[in-house]
Amino acid sequence: MTTSSVNIASVSLAQPLEDIADELGRSFTENGFAVIRDHGIPQDLIDRADAMSKAFFALPEQAKRAYHQPGIGGSRGYTPFGTEKAKDADVFDLKEFWHVGRTLPEGHELADYMGPNIWPEEVAGFKETFSELFTAFETAGRRVLEAIALHLGLDRAFFDSTVADGNSVMRLLHYPPLGPEAPEGAIRAAAHGDINTITLLLGAEEAGLELLTKAGAWHPVEAQEGALVINVGDMLERLTAGKLVSTTHRVVNPAGAGALRSRYSMPFFLHFRPDYMIEPLRDCVSEMGEGSAQESISAHDFLMQRLREINLA
Repeated sequence: MTTSSVNIASVSLAQPLEDIADELGRSFTENGFAVIRDHGIPQDLIDRADAMSKAFFALPEQAKRAYHQPGIGGSRGYTPFGTEKAKDADVFDLKEFWHVGRTLPEGHELADYMGPNIWPEEVAGFKETFSELFTAFETAGRRVLEAIALHLGLDRAFFDSTVADGNSVMRLLHYPPLGPEAPEGAIRAAAHGDINTITLLLGAEEAGLELLTKAGAWHPVEAQEGALVINVGDMLERLTAGKLVSTTHRVVNPAGAGALRSRYSMPFFLHFRPDYMIEPLRDCVSEMGEGSAQESISAHDFLMQRLREINLA
């Protein structure tokens, strides 16, 4: 069942944050999602990254699998089709992906949590382009977090230290054309919530992304070309004692001719520092009720717990 009664904010990030903070906060409180325009990521960079993503996924299967590294939770390089499975799902998602993470200098205090990146040799300029895009995503994400801090009545720089050198990951996603070999009941991305702090998604202008409303109905998430879809992750929901909601969402299979072509997107999963302790904010607990507070947990322990649930660790 779908419904059209959901009011998802669509705001320009070029405005003063004080002017959009409460509209974003309302949308994240009601739906867990918002759409951001004028986010500052250059269109030519997006176009270049999109072309390189398609070039990589067009490589022969053997060439792609050379960049798969079992045992690291899919945190870097290539994860083959049929690997990731949503929590509590019976079948795997119909997707393959590539992960780019943060590059830390040798000897950094958090180096044990974040391994070196892997770069494909077959696509010229891949490392330079996606390193630049990673930085651009992070800049936009920090600005969104600043707006969230204002909405919560916190110092606007509250999140700066929580995400400094955070374990953020950029995912290049490819949903191949649907074939007869797909398991019964499998969809491109089964219903799930994101693990991280916030997610910034490029490529949501193509139909398929849906969120689950509080009334239990599926609602399409629509965005104009080049806009970012932002959603709250489980870590931020936990920090805010459920005031900002990490909403279940999915990517459904297209019908008709759409089933015969690939779908591509690029989500950026912005994470807290691995050593950041996620302890519910007292003002949020007071507002949501004492029963809303969960015990403190480090961002790393929370991440590993959830990666085991989705078959990546």
